[in-house]
Amino acid sequence: MAVAVARELSGPVRLGKRTKLLVKTLEPGAVTVLDHRDLDRVSAEDLIAAGVLAVLNCSPSSTGAYPNMGPLLLVQAGIHLVDLPDDRLFKELKDGEAITVRGGSVIRGSKEVATGEVRDPASVRAATDERRREIGDALEAFAKNTIEHMLEERELLSGRIELPRFDTDFRDRPALIVVRGVDHQKDLRTLRPYIRDVRPRIIAVDGGANALLEEGFKPDMIVGDMDSASEASLRCGAELVVHAYPDGRAPGREHLEALELPFKLVPAPGTSQDVAMLIAAEKGAELIVSVGSQFNLVEFLDKNRRGMASTFLTRLRLGEILVDAKGVSRLYRPLPGRSPLVFVALAGLLCLLAIVALTPALRDVADLMWLKLEVVLGLE
Repeated sequence: MAVAVARELSGPVRLGKRTKLLVKTLEPGAVTVLDHRDLDRVSAEDLIAAGVLAVLNCSPSSTGAYPNMGPLLLVQAGIHLVDLPDDRLFKELKDGEAITVRGGSVIRGSKEVATGEVRDPASVRAATDERRREIGDALEAFAKNTIEHMLEERELLSGRIELPRFDTDFRDRPALIVVRGVDHQKDLRTLRPYIRDVRPRIIAVDGGANALLEEGFKPDMIVGDMDSASEASLRCGAELVVHAYPDGRAPGREHLEALELPFKLVPAPGTSQDVAMLIAAEKGAELIVSVGSQFNLVEFLDKNRRGMASTFLTRLRLGEILVDAKGVSRLYRPLPGRSPLVFVALAGLLCLLAIVALTPALRDVADLMWLKLEVVLGLE
């Protein structure tokens, strides 16, 4: 009987309890220590893109509450995933020191500092399939959460949120709202002809500003807590709008004040992407195209936070003016650019010159016209 050999990996450890902040500092070959309950798809895609060797999660990567896609994406990408029973590694390890992961054991030098459960591809895939069949409980919880938000955050549906005057003009213009979410970079590349031809007003939600600049686009407005947007993004010239919560917290205010950047404050319930959509709608946008946002039940559940019910309510309020980026890319037919028109014009001119050169009568007419042109312009 063959005995399975435990997988062994070594590399510098990087620790971070907020995954979306940690991924911005990761380098290929790192062993990451997270504290991320129900690892979501977007975080997993960021970890894969960063080229990490292993992920050590101090919380359950999947609690079984719903079929979250993060663990499956990681193990399918060949990343070693271990669920640890507690968060002692945040005290035991220092950022950057070398460690070895052998199966479920975490080793520093010759000492084992923690041990956990390895999440192998077969078991993760089977568990995800099982949760898909038993999604009823998650759906019931989401429905209850949505009803609670309808009672607590009626402003999202009634339109009673006070908005300041903005420099960005949305009146009778399409708006493009970019959220750091599912397939946001792929959708941006697909929408490049639409952005070029239609020139919508572009709103970035936090880290969505980084994605826009990477693709060569500049946002007109950045909305959010400003914790995911880089300093270069915040200084790109976009209008900055800090999302303040009903209890008075405005996490992005101190950050922008420290950078000495002007901003406007919008107190509102819900998430920052809700605020971005409401700004565009209330200021007269004729169409809102959403990039990276959630548009099906699993994606809503995968965000795994209470505020996603308010995002669902915001979509109900916006109605038919909200369109997913994937729908736009399938329906929009790009206008021809300048290059094809120039090519056709040059081809026509070359054909005309060839006809004139090969036809004696037309050649004599062309010579006569050239002489007249010389006389008019005084070139003789």
